[in-house]
Amino acid sequence: MSVRNAVEGLSALIKGMSVTFRYLFEKPVTIEYPEIKRKPPSMFRGRHYLRLWEDGMERCIGCHLCEIVCPAQAIYVKDAPNPKDKKISKTPSYSVEFQINMLRCIFVGDCEEVCPVDCIVLSDEYELSGYTREEMIYTKDMLTEKHPGASGRDPMVKRGEARMDS
Repeated sequence: MSVRNAVEGLSALIKGMSVTFRYLFEKPVTIEYPEIKRKPPSMFRGRHYLRLWEDGMERCIGCHLCEIVCPAQAIYVKDAPNPKDKKISKTPSYSVEFQINMLRCIFVGDCEEVCPVDCIVLSDEYELSGYTREEMIYTKDMLTEKHPGASGRDPMVKRGEARMDS
């Protein structure tokens, strides 16, 4: 081993140890997790929601685009014609069943991007847990907002309007 290699190795060791010693005397940052929760970054993608229109009608039109674009094949959509007597959606069809397998989901947000009526959104909620596999398959009832805006997104903000002619 040459002297040059020994000097380079020693300087790398000193540089690495300086980082260690710099943080050695700093007070550790402890988050009291269940009581205090950190706000994730703005681009964080967490729990899915199916948004409602401001009048409470469902946004999902059963187009299957989210199901098609999902790289993990975690989404299942079953559509049906909208009943004439009691409308569920503003379009001729709506989703009868909507499921997301959260164990499969890789949270890339493609489903959110492809939705023509801005129905499916990924929120900043990161506490997703369950004791069984069945608990981690989120159904339409679990995904749908309880009231417009419950997902944290403004119900008045729309990327696209529902098309009535399809």
